[in-house]
Amino acid sequence: MFAAGMLRRAPARYLLSSFAVRRGQVSDATGTYESEIQLPPWKERLNETPEIKRARLVYESRKRGMLENCILLSLFAKKYLSSMTDTQLSQYDRLINMPSNDWDLYYWATGAQETPKEFNNEVMDLLKEFAKNKDMEQRLRQPDLEYLFKDAQ
Repeated sequence: MFAAGMLRRAPARYLLSSFAVRRGQVSDATGTYESEIQLPPWKERLNETPEIKRARLVYESRKRGMLENCILLSLFAKKYLSSMTDTQLSQYDRLINMPSNDWDLYYWATGAQETPKEFNNEVMDLLKEFAKNKDMEQRLRQPDLEYLFKDAQ
């Protein structure tokens, strides 16, 4: 068994806020203090081919800050990414990369919070509909990546 004082926290824990600032509480021998680190602003990659953008968005859909979004967005990407237009790809890129807080994205997709006007578009509508899971699919893990290589075989 562990005594109460045996467990130590990591020196710094960073949480994302909705203001594009990372905040963390750092404990040391003198006490606790907060630090703030400004996140770089998101910039759209204008010279990216659609194939490269799709590949990057598959990766970014799978590697999120929280498991719920990893599962939701990776399954969404599997279903819709290959058929998205250039405009839809840009909307999706902006949607998953511009907000600094993954919880905001989750709440918008599930309807727990209203989506801000700047993110309320056809891709967000698709994501909201997908999140309803009307077919009652089991969504317990991310999809395997074999679907990406079907055409290569």
